[in-house]
Amino acid sequence: MSFIKRIRLGNCAASLPISSLSNRKLSSLGLWQQDICTEIKVKIEKHWSRTVLNNINKDSDKAYYILPMFPYPSGNLHMGHVRVYSISDTIARFHALNGEDVIHPIGWDAFGLPAENAAIERNIAPHKWTNANINSMKQQLLQLGLNFDWSREISTCEPQYYKWTQYIFLKLFEKGMVYQSKAKVNWDPVDKTVLADEQVDDSGHSWRSGAKVESKILTQWFIKTTKYAKKLYDGLNSEYLENWKDIINLQKHWIGECDGIVVSFTMKVGNKVKQFDVWTHEPYRFIHGKFLTMSKNNIIIQEIPIEDTGHLLCYNPITNTELPIYITDEVNYPIGRDVYIASPATNQDDLKLAKSLNISVSKSDKVIDFESDNHKVISIANNKNVGGYFVNSKLKDWLISRQRYWGTPIPIIHCDNCGAVPVPYTELPVKLPCIEFSEYGSQTLTKLNDWVNCKCPKCHSDAKRETDTMDTFVDSSWYYYRFLDPQNEIKPFDKEKLCNKVPVNIYIGGKEHAVLHLYYARFMSYFLHSLGWTPTEEPFKKLLVQGMVMGQSYKLKSSGKYLPPESVEKIGKEYKEKKSGEPVIVQWEKMSKSKYNGENPERLLSKYGCDTTRLLILADVPPATNRNWSDATLPGVLNWQHRLWITIRDFLNYRNNTSLENNLSDEEFMKLESKIWESKNYFIATSTYHFKHTQKLSVGISRLQGLTNTLRNNLPCELISKSQEFEKALACLIIMLAPVMPHFCSELWAGFLSAPNRKSATTNNVINWNKNVFEQKWPKVDDSYKLSFLCKVDGADRCDLKIRATELDNLSQEQALRMMLNQESVSNRIKNEISRTKYELYPGCRAILHIFTKKQQKKPKNETKELAANIQAN
Repeated sequence: MSFIKRIRLGNCAASLPISSLSNRKLSSLGLWQQDICTEIKVKIEKHWSRTVLNNINKDSDKAYYILPMFPYPSGNLHMGHVRVYSISDTIARFHALNGEDVIHPIGWDAFGLPAENAAIERNIAPHKWTNANINSMKQQLLQLGLNFDWSREISTCEPQYYKWTQYIFLKLFEKGMVYQSKAKVNWDPVDKTVLADEQVDDSGHSWRSGAKVESKILTQWFIKTTKYAKKLYDGLNSEYLENWKDIINLQKHWIGECDGIVVSFTMKVGNKVKQFDVWTHEPYRFIHGKFLTMSKNNIIIQEIPIEDTGHLLCYNPITNTELPIYITDEVNYPIGRDVYIASPATNQDDLKLAKSLNISVSKSDKVIDFESDNHKVISIANNKNVGGYFVNSKLKDWLISRQRYWGTPIPIIHCDNCGAVPVPYTELPVKLPCIEFSEYGSQTLTKLNDWVNCKCPKCHSDAKRETDTMDTFVDSSWYYYRFLDPQNEIKPFDKEKLCNKVPVNIYIGGKEHAVLHLYYARFMSYFLHSLGWTPTEEPFKKLLVQGMVMGQSYKLKSSGKYLPPESVEKIGKEYKEKKSGEPVIVQWEKMSKSKYNGENPERLLSKYGCDTTRLLILADVPPATNRNWSDATLPGVLNWQHRLWITIRDFLNYRNNTSLENNLSDEEFMKLESKIWESKNYFIATSTYHFKHTQKLSVGISRLQGLTNTLRNNLPCELISKSQEFEKALACLIIMLAPVMPHFCSELWAGFLSAPNRKSATTNNVINWNKNVFEQKWPKVDDSYKLSFLCKVDGADRCDLKIRATELDNLSQEQALRMMLNQESVSNRIKNEISRTKYELYPGCRAILHIFTKKQQKKPKNETKELAANIQAN
């Protein structure tokens, strides 16, 4: 039964039988005459979930690798997870629409102290707790419509993964890059494990347990990352790196300027030979040095009886001689070091030091060639493998020992006869023993005798396994390569699987990981490249560092005690605790249960649906900026979805209304179409620029809001009914929004395809009527559209030309410079000689020419004009 319903649309009214609207493709729910609401959104998400989660990408040479940092499986997603994975999924879908074969994997950083402690609290084994959390979080990620390639899924706690972590450890051991040594460490007395310096707060308390950290001397395992310090420092200027911005400075600050070298000396203490490093920024000292000084706090010195410290000798491998060691703290040791090599013959301060220590120094008239001796020292040290590499005095090697159960076992066996013996490759993985929780009382492997006791692989005598496990940073230092070959049972990964896929095109994660994790991952990539395993040294091309999601917290001004929001009221401009009336401080802080300022993603998903949740987290604020979370953004987002919904409703109604009269003249029609064409191209260019090049997704999204406004700007119904440009613009809008709201846009697209009287041809990469929205091509500007060509002189905008897209996309740097120097607004601003230029071409979006001048050299105007003329002539 059909009936007539009158619908007010824009500035027109149309009468049409609703039954005619039900004649649509099966893929659409056909609910256009209902107002959009959460119930309909949930139906849409359920209806389109299979399409949205269908990974259609293939493993080809056109791969584009997008990698978000994999999560620790805590059991529930938090808003930081929602943000990072919404960002990566949006970028992945964008690149898929651009015809690239996207690799977008996911896995689990599953080992570590938090999981172990949580398992202890719940009286279950860590592997059971971890696997349950993985299953729970996987369902939540699927619920968000995140299109990960689950065929590449890895978990660091599975033997088929950590077997290869152990394999890489043994390769490091073979190359002399792993050693065991005593070290002064931060010891957490509650969690009973070593902590990195970064895991201790300013007041000396543990980041996790809150206990006061103790200083202990323990025998620990180290990876010699300092050997690669100079390469890692210099690599930060690599052509591979894009958009690293301030992360380069963070990395350089952590590594430090590599202004000195290290040489390993040895000394005999009792029946043992001790090895220690000597650092200096003047390598020639290793030839001309006459004695060493050590601080009383040096670990080796603390092990020696005080009566034996007066006649210590060490072996200098550069000169093959013995040097005396003097114990004193009256020396300005290099920062981070407690050993100093003195050269009285070349340094007056060292001569004074020798006199203060009553050391006789013989004079030498020999002329010293410092530069030659520097090179000689480095050459000898490298040839003997006793150092010779450049490093900052403060940088230390990577301490990887952890005294807990839940981690990758270190594949070393300790034998009284043979010392530290590597586990044979054929016996990998060294699996964690499966234990019941009731047996797991010590929280370490030391008391599991059946597992610890073994035979030495060399002499077959009784021996013991290493009971320390590896720092979880080791697991995550190479996972980005395993994702490309996750099923390999012969080796960690095949180099052929990496070709044309690395470095990772875009690496996405929190800024809190931009120092240590990034440093360790870069080191591991450089080491694996040195083995010939990888095609490049740098693992990541472009970084997208996301800011934190912040919540509004409330705490008493008097005590700093945090309060739940419901116990606080606002009186005038001040906040008070309801119960006591005490003043309350309101501020934005990192979300935390203890601060009562968290947001549960489950609430948002159930109340608004996953597409709205994704749009909420992506809109308004660029990814790199902290996100102050509140529901204040909701009205704008919900209103936009409503406007998109009724835009399709309008489109369908008018395309179905064959009796609609045309009251527009041809001139008016063409003028309106021209405005839509101009607007469509502008928003395609600017949205593409931000989605592809700046990754400021919020700005790209705001441009799509602008295109929505164009299509909702009281356009005549006759235009909507018949305009090809309106149709193209609407198609472009839906396609460009699909990466952000995949389910919602799938339904919008299905409705769009069901409209009769379609005008658009399948040209200019806009519409393919036989495919869903994810099989379309990302829109491109029309060839004749004029794009922005901006010129900056010494950082200031000076000229913005409009150039046809086809011409701009083919404009060379030389042509661009000539064109801009012909503009008075540019040439008149060039007062000094041009020192360099930088040309940034973003095809289909814009171009920017940077001109930099030599500010220190003042040249007459005629010389500047002559320079410009010469450049133009050439």
